[in-house]
Amino acid sequence: MGQAQSALDFKLLSLTFALRDRLFPRITILNEVGIAPGSVVLDYGCGPGGYIVPLASLVGSTGTIYAQDMDPRALRSVEAIAERHGLKQVKTIQSDCKTGLPDVSVDVVLLYDIVHHLHDPDAIMEELYRVLRPDGILSFSDHHMKERDIASYFSRHNLFAIRERHKKTCTLTKVIYGSDVHR
Repeated sequence: MGQAQSALDFKLLSLTFALRDRLFPRITILNEVGIAPGSVVLDYGCGPGGYIVPLASLVGSTGTIYAQDMDPRALRSVEAIAERHGLKQVKTIQSDCKTGLPDVSVDVVLLYDIVHHLHDPDAIMEELYRVLRPDGILSFSDHHMKERDIASYFSRHNLFAIRERHKKTCTLTKVIYGSDVHR
């Protein structure tokens, strides 16, 4: 993704997100996605973990949440949230691109407010395409991008197509090439 933040920047980001999450609960955004119990979800660029608790309520005890971030402080925050709430279905991945997950193993990828930070978006889009199941969903939101830029961004990569626009997110699906489901 992008460059690592200073400790102070990370603390300020975490406080800002905590306030945001109190004022605008993350479950309202996640309800647009249609996450079912038992789903495998990858929160790519999870930050300090604002989506973890509401995600856990949606996937239930039979689902799995992979929280990926390049910043170990973000992952420690996610692990603390999971511990505090007894969320055994949360697993963390420290990486700036590759997830280490098996091909076509994820039902839903959350890509929220991170695209503008990516240092190698082509490689990351390829990775998300690789791990997402053929019928999976990429749920996207980035308030730093205008709507026309979002369509242009995804058509440039030609891996995902916008299926539906919601109030806060876009639902994208994989573009399948012949019988090859993960290129």
